[in-house]
Amino acid sequence: MILFASAWFFLLLPLPILLHFLLPPFQDARSALRVPLFDTLAKTSGQTPAAGAVVRRRGRWQFALALLCWVAIVTALARPQWLGEPIVRELPTRDLLLAIDLSGSMQTEDFVNKDGERVDRLTAVKEVLDDFLTERQGDRVAMIVFGNGAFVQIPFTQDLEVCRQLLQQTAVGMAGPKTALGDAIGLGITLFERSELKDKVMIALTDGNDTGSQVPPAEAAKIAADKGIVIHTIAVGDPAAAGEEKIDEATLKEMANVSQGRFFRANDRQELQQIYTELDKMSERKVESISHRPKRDLYFGFLAVALMLSVVYHVILILRGMLERRVSAG
Repeated sequence: MILFASAWFFLLLPLPILLHFLLPPFQDARSALRVPLFDTLAKTSGQTPAAGAVVRRRGRWQFALALLCWVAIVTALARPQWLGEPIVRELPTRDLLLAIDLSGSMQTEDFVNKDGERVDRLTAVKEVLDDFLTERQGDRVAMIVFGNGAFVQIPFTQDLEVCRQLLQQTAVGMAGPKTALGDAIGLGITLFERSELKDKVMIALTDGNDTGSQVPPAEAAKIAADKGIVIHTIAVGDPAAAGEEKIDEATLKEMANVSQGRFFRANDRQELQQIYTELDKMSERKVESISHRPKRDLYFGFLAVALMLSVVYHVILILRGMLERRVSAG
Protein backbone atom coordinates (compact mmCIF):
# COMPACT_ATOMS: atom_id res chain seq x y z
CA MET A 1 0.00 0.00 0.00
CA ILE A 2 1.36 3.42 -1.00
CA LEU A 3 0.70 6.60 0.97
CA PHE A 4 2.08 10.14 0.80
CA ALA A 5 3.56 11.73 3.91
CA SER A 6 3.33 15.27 2.44
CA ALA A 7 0.42 14.98 0.03
CA TRP A 8 -0.19 18.74 0.08
CA PHE A 9 2.71 19.13 -2.38
CA PHE A 10 0.33 17.88 -5.09
CA LEU A 11 -1.24 21.35 -4.93
CA LEU A 12 1.83 22.49 -6.89
CA LEU A 13 0.93 20.38 -9.93
CA PRO A 14 -0.99 23.19 -11.76
CA LEU A 15 1.76 25.75 -11.00
CA PRO A 16 3.33 25.63 -14.52
CA ILE A 17 -0.06 26.29 -16.12
CA LEU A 18 -0.69 29.25 -13.82
CA LEU A 19 2.75 30.67 -14.60
CA HIS A 20 2.09 30.25 -18.31
CA PHE A 21 -1.00 32.46 -18.17
CA LEU A 22 0.07 34.91 -15.46
CA LEU A 23 3.65 35.71 -16.48
CA PRO A 24 4.48 37.58 -19.74
CA PRO A 25 6.36 35.63 -22.40
CA PHE A 26 10.10 35.95 -22.56
CA GLN A 27 11.22 38.70 -24.94
CA ASP A 28 14.61 39.11 -26.53
CA ALA A 29 14.88 42.25 -28.69
CA ARG A 30 17.26 41.72 -31.60
CA SER A 31 17.40 42.08 -35.36
CA ALA A 32 16.10 39.07 -37.16
CA LEU A 33 17.93 39.86 -40.43
CA ARG A 34 20.55 42.40 -41.46
CA VAL A 35 20.22 43.54 -45.16
CA PRO A 36 22.37 46.23 -46.84
CA LEU A 37 20.37 49.13 -48.37
CA PHE A 38 17.28 47.94 -46.47
CA ASP A 39 15.39 51.23 -46.93
CA THR A 40 16.02 51.26 -50.69
CA LEU A 41 14.83 47.67 -50.94
CA ALA A 42 11.69 48.50 -48.96
CA LYS A 43 10.79 51.44 -51.20
CA THR A 44 11.40 49.39 -54.35
CA SER A 45 9.08 46.63 -53.12
CA GLY A 46 6.45 49.13 -52.01
CA GLN A 47 6.29 47.72 -48.45
CA THR A 48 6.51 49.60 -45.20
CA PRO A 49 8.70 47.89 -42.54
CA ALA A 50 7.25 47.50 -39.05
CA ALA A 51 8.26 45.98 -35.70
CA GLY A 52 7.60 42.25 -35.55
CA ALA A 53 8.20 39.15 -33.43
CA VAL A 54 8.95 35.52 -33.94
CA VAL A 55 7.36 33.11 -31.42
CA ARG A 56 9.20 29.88 -31.02
CA ARG A 57 6.99 27.08 -29.82
CA ARG A 58 8.02 23.82 -28.24
CA GLY A 59 7.20 20.59 -29.92
CA ARG A 60 4.67 18.23 -28.39
CA TRP A 61 7.39 15.83 -27.31
CA GLN A 62 9.15 18.64 -25.43
CA PHE A 63 5.95 19.60 -23.67
CA ALA A 64 5.21 15.97 -22.74
CA LEU A 65 8.72 15.40 -21.30
CA ALA A 66 8.61 18.64 -19.31
CA LEU A 67 5.17 17.75 -17.94
CA LEU A 68 6.25 14.24 -16.90
CA CYS A 69 9.41 15.59 -15.28
CA TRP A 70 7.39 18.12 -13.25
CA VAL A 71 4.91 15.47 -12.13
CA ALA A 72 7.78 13.19 -11.01
CA ILE A 73 9.42 16.01 -9.01
CA VAL A 74 6.16 16.97 -7.27
CA THR A 75 5.45 13.31 -6.48
CA ALA A 76 8.92 12.98 -4.92
CA LEU A 77 8.25 16.09 -2.80
CA ALA A 78 5.02 14.48 -1.56
CA ARG A 79 7.20 11.69 -0.04
CA PRO A 80 5.59 8.50 -1.32
CA GLN A 81 5.99 5.62 1.13
CA TRP A 82 5.28 1.92 0.97
CA LEU A 83 3.26 0.83 4.00
CA GLY A 84 4.20 -2.71 4.99
CA GLU A 85 2.19 -5.35 6.79
CA PRO A 86 1.49 -4.63 10.49
CA ILE A 87 4.01 -6.00 12.97
CA VAL A 88 2.36 -6.83 16.30
CA ARG A 89 4.42 -7.12 19.47
CA GLU A 90 3.06 -8.14 22.85
CA LEU A 91 4.04 -5.98 25.79
CA PRO A 92 4.89 -7.68 29.09
CA THR A 93 2.18 -7.14 31.70
CA ARG A 94 3.60 -9.16 34.58
CA ASP A 95 6.97 -10.06 36.06
CA LEU A 96 7.19 -13.66 37.24
CA LEU A 97 10.13 -14.80 39.37
CA LEU A 98 10.88 -18.45 40.06
CA ALA A 99 12.97 -19.25 43.15
CA ILE A 100 14.13 -22.89 43.00
CA ASP A 101 15.81 -24.83 45.79
CA LEU A 102 18.95 -26.70 44.61
CA SER A 103 19.99 -28.06 48.00
CA GLY A 104 21.25 -31.62 48.33
CA SER A 105 17.87 -33.04 49.32
CA MET A 106 16.48 -32.20 45.87
CA GLN A 107 18.23 -35.31 44.53
CA THR A 108 15.90 -37.58 46.54
CA GLU A 109 14.14 -39.90 44.10
CA ASP A 110 10.56 -39.84 45.31
CA PHE A 111 8.84 -38.50 42.18
CA VAL A 112 7.58 -40.25 39.04
CA ASN A 113 7.90 -38.55 35.66
CA LYS A 114 5.31 -38.58 32.86
CA ASP A 115 6.83 -41.80 31.50
CA GLY A 116 6.31 -43.58 34.80
CA GLU A 117 10.02 -43.62 35.71
CA ARG A 118 11.23 -42.82 39.20
CA VAL A 119 13.21 -39.54 39.21
CA ASP A 120 14.62 -37.07 41.72
CA ARG A 121 12.72 -34.02 42.84
CA LEU A 122 14.65 -31.52 40.71
CA THR A 123 14.10 -33.55 37.54
CA ALA A 124 10.36 -33.61 38.22
CA VAL A 125 10.37 -29.87 38.90
CA LYS A 126 12.24 -29.20 35.65
CA GLU A 127 9.79 -31.30 33.67
CA VAL A 128 6.74 -29.50 35.02
CA LEU A 129 8.34 -26.05 34.91
CA ASP A 130 9.30 -26.57 31.27
CA ASP A 131 5.64 -27.02 30.39
CA PHE A 132 4.73 -24.08 32.62
CA LEU A 133 7.20 -21.75 30.87
CA THR A 134 5.79 -22.54 27.42
CA GLU A 135 2.54 -20.89 28.56
CA ARG A 136 4.18 -17.68 29.81
CA GLN A 137 3.71 -15.66 26.61
CA GLY A 138 3.16 -12.05 27.66
CA ASP A 139 5.15 -12.39 30.90
CA ARG A 140 8.70 -11.48 31.77
CA VAL A 141 10.30 -14.39 33.57
CA ALA A 142 13.33 -14.54 35.87
CA MET A 143 14.84 -17.39 37.90
CA ILE A 144 16.80 -17.51 41.14
CA VAL A 145 18.46 -20.68 42.42
CA PHE A 146 19.46 -21.03 46.04
CA GLY A 147 21.44 -23.34 48.31
CA ASN A 148 24.06 -21.94 50.69
CA GLY A 149 23.32 -18.63 48.99
CA ALA A 150 21.02 -17.21 46.34
CA PHE A 151 22.09 -16.56 42.75
CA VAL A 152 20.42 -15.13 39.67
CA GLN A 153 20.18 -17.85 37.03
CA ILE A 154 18.02 -15.80 34.62
CA PRO A 155 17.31 -12.05 34.81
CA PHE A 156 13.90 -10.84 33.70
CA THR A 157 13.40 -11.62 30.03
CA GLN A 158 10.69 -12.43 27.50
CA ASP A 159 12.91 -14.99 25.79
CA LEU A 160 11.19 -18.07 27.16
CA GLU A 161 13.28 -20.43 25.07
CA VAL A 162 16.43 -19.23 26.81
CA CYS A 163 14.67 -19.64 30.16
CA ARG A 164 13.87 -23.25 29.36
CA GLN A 165 17.44 -23.96 28.28
CA LEU A 166 18.97 -22.42 31.40
CA LEU A 167 16.46 -24.26 33.57
CA GLN A 168 17.70 -27.57 32.19
CA GLN A 169 21.29 -26.60 33.06
CA THR A 170 20.56 -26.37 36.79
CA ALA A 171 21.85 -29.21 38.96
CA VAL A 172 21.51 -30.30 42.57
CA GLY A 173 24.19 -28.76 44.77
CA MET A 174 25.40 -26.14 42.29
CA ALA A 175 24.46 -23.43 44.81
CA GLY A 176 25.56 -25.40 47.88
CA PRO A 177 23.95 -28.11 50.06
CA LYS A 178 22.00 -25.85 52.45
CA THR A 179 18.73 -23.91 52.00
CA ALA A 180 18.95 -20.10 52.09
CA LEU A 181 15.31 -19.36 51.29
CA GLY A 182 15.29 -15.94 53.02
CA ASP A 183 18.28 -14.78 50.95
CA ALA A 184 16.49 -15.92 47.79
CA ILE A 185 13.46 -13.79 48.68
CA GLY A 186 15.76 -10.81 49.39
CA LEU A 187 17.54 -11.22 46.06
CA GLY A 188 14.15 -11.44 44.35
CA ILE A 189 13.12 -8.14 45.92
CA THR A 190 16.27 -6.57 44.47
CA LEU A 191 15.40 -7.84 41.00
CA PHE A 192 11.85 -6.49 41.26
CA GLU A 193 13.14 -3.02 42.17
CA ARG A 194 14.04 -2.49 38.50
CA SER A 195 10.60 -3.57 37.33
CA GLU A 196 8.10 -0.99 36.13
CA LEU A 197 5.24 -3.47 35.75
CA LYS A 198 2.34 -3.50 38.16
CA ASP A 199 1.93 -7.26 38.60
CA LYS A 200 4.86 -8.87 40.43
CA VAL A 201 4.65 -12.54 41.32
CA MET A 202 7.24 -14.80 42.96
CA ILE A 203 6.97 -18.59 43.16
CA ALA A 204 9.28 -20.08 45.81
CA LEU A 205 9.85 -23.83 45.62
CA THR A 206 11.76 -25.67 48.37
CA ASP A 207 11.99 -29.12 49.96
CA GLY A 208 13.56 -28.16 53.29
CA ASN A 209 13.67 -25.55 56.01
CA ASP A 210 15.80 -22.42 55.94
CA THR A 211 19.27 -23.21 57.33
CA GLY A 212 21.55 -20.37 56.29
CA SER A 213 19.79 -17.09 55.45
CA GLN A 214 20.88 -13.77 56.89
CA VAL A 215 17.25 -12.62 56.85
CA PRO A 216 14.47 -14.96 58.04
CA PRO A 217 12.13 -15.95 55.19
CA ALA A 218 9.03 -14.58 56.93
CA GLU A 219 10.68 -11.18 57.43
CA ALA A 220 11.81 -11.12 53.82
CA ALA A 221 8.25 -11.94 52.72
CA LYS A 222 6.91 -8.96 54.71
CA ILE A 223 9.33 -6.63 52.93
CA ALA A 224 8.26 -8.11 49.60
CA ALA A 225 4.59 -7.56 50.47
CA ASP A 226 5.30 -3.89 51.23
CA LYS A 227 6.71 -3.58 47.72
CA GLY A 228 3.65 -5.16 46.09
CA ILE A 229 5.19 -8.58 45.45
CA VAL A 230 2.91 -11.62 45.75
CA ILE A 231 4.68 -14.80 46.90
CA HIS A 232 3.31 -18.29 46.29
CA THR A 233 5.17 -21.01 48.19
CA ILE A 234 5.42 -24.67 47.17
CA ALA A 235 6.62 -27.37 49.56
CA VAL A 236 8.17 -30.29 47.68
CA GLY A 237 8.89 -33.72 49.13
CA ASP A 238 8.07 -35.83 52.15
CA PRO A 239 6.37 -33.89 55.00
CA ALA A 240 7.51 -36.56 57.47
CA ALA A 241 11.22 -35.92 56.83
CA ALA A 242 13.45 -34.87 59.72
CA GLY A 243 16.47 -32.63 60.17
CA GLU A 244 17.44 -30.16 57.51
CA GLU A 245 15.20 -31.94 55.02
CA LYS A 246 12.13 -31.31 57.14
CA ILE A 247 9.80 -28.85 55.44
CA ASP A 248 8.96 -25.81 57.55
CA GLU A 249 5.34 -25.55 56.46
CA ALA A 250 4.51 -22.92 59.06
CA THR A 251 7.08 -20.50 57.63
CA LEU A 252 6.02 -21.18 54.05
CA LYS A 253 2.37 -20.58 54.94
CA GLU A 254 3.26 -17.36 56.75
CA MET A 255 5.26 -16.16 53.74
CA ALA A 256 2.28 -16.75 51.48
CA ASN A 257 -0.23 -15.16 53.84
CA VAL A 258 1.65 -11.91 54.47
CA SER A 259 2.17 -11.38 50.72
CA GLN A 260 -1.40 -12.33 49.72
CA GLY A 261 -0.17 -15.49 48.01
CA ARG A 262 -0.98 -19.16 48.53
CA PHE A 263 0.78 -22.18 50.00
CA PHE A 264 0.84 -25.49 48.12
CA ARG A 265 2.14 -28.95 48.88
CA ALA A 266 3.56 -31.15 46.10
CA ASN A 267 4.06 -34.73 47.17
CA ASP A 268 4.30 -36.07 43.62
CA ARG A 269 4.55 -34.88 40.03
CA GLN A 270 0.79 -34.88 39.50
CA GLU A 271 0.25 -32.54 42.45
CA LEU A 272 3.07 -30.33 41.21
CA GLN A 273 1.41 -30.12 37.79
CA GLN A 274 -1.91 -29.21 39.38
CA ILE A 275 -0.24 -26.47 41.41
CA TYR A 276 1.10 -24.71 38.33
CA THR A 277 -2.26 -25.12 36.60
CA GLU A 278 -3.92 -23.51 39.61
CA LEU A 279 -1.39 -20.68 39.65
CA ASP A 280 -2.06 -20.03 35.99
CA LYS A 281 -5.78 -19.70 36.69
CA MET A 282 -5.24 -17.47 39.73
CA SER A 283 -3.18 -14.85 37.94
CA GLU A 284 -4.59 -14.52 34.45
CA ARG A 285 -2.49 -12.42 32.12
CA LYS A 286 -3.77 -9.20 30.64
CA VAL A 287 -2.33 -9.19 27.16
CA GLU A 288 -1.31 -5.79 25.83
CA SER A 289 0.08 -5.37 22.37
CA ILE A 290 1.36 -2.62 20.13
CA SER A 291 1.34 -2.72 16.36
CA HIS A 292 3.63 -1.02 13.93
CA ARG A 293 3.50 -0.84 10.14
CA PRO A 294 6.94 -0.24 8.67
CA LYS A 295 7.25 2.53 6.07
CA ARG A 296 9.77 2.59 3.24
CA ASP A 297 10.41 5.83 1.35
CA LEU A 298 10.04 5.73 -2.44
CA TYR A 299 10.81 9.35 -3.34
CA PHE A 300 14.23 8.48 -4.76
CA GLY A 301 12.55 6.44 -7.51
CA PHE A 302 10.56 9.43 -8.73
CA LEU A 303 13.64 11.66 -8.57
CA ALA A 304 15.44 9.10 -10.72
CA VAL A 305 12.59 9.24 -13.25
CA ALA A 306 12.77 13.05 -13.35
CA LEU A 307 16.54 12.92 -13.86
CA MET A 308 16.20 10.33 -16.60
CA LEU A 309 13.57 12.40 -18.44
CA SER A 310 15.79 15.47 -18.21
CA VAL A 311 18.74 13.55 -19.64
CA VAL A 312 16.58 12.19 -22.48
CA TYR A 313 15.33 15.70 -23.26
CA HIS A 314 18.84 17.13 -23.57
CA VAL A 315 20.16 14.15 -25.52
CA ILE A 316 17.36 14.64 -28.06
CA LEU A 317 18.19 18.35 -28.34
CA ILE A 318 21.85 17.58 -28.95
CA LEU A 319 21.10 14.96 -31.60
CA ARG A 320 18.58 17.26 -33.26
CA GLY A 321 21.11 20.09 -33.42
CA MET A 322 23.77 17.80 -34.89
CA LEU A 323 21.29 16.59 -37.53
CA GLU A 324 20.30 20.14 -38.49
CA ARG A 325 23.96 21.18 -38.89
CA ARG A 326 24.64 18.21 -41.16
CA VAL A 327 21.61 19.01 -43.31
CA SER A 328 22.59 22.67 -43.64
CA ALA A 329 26.21 21.71 -44.39
CA GLY A 330 25.10 19.31 -47.10
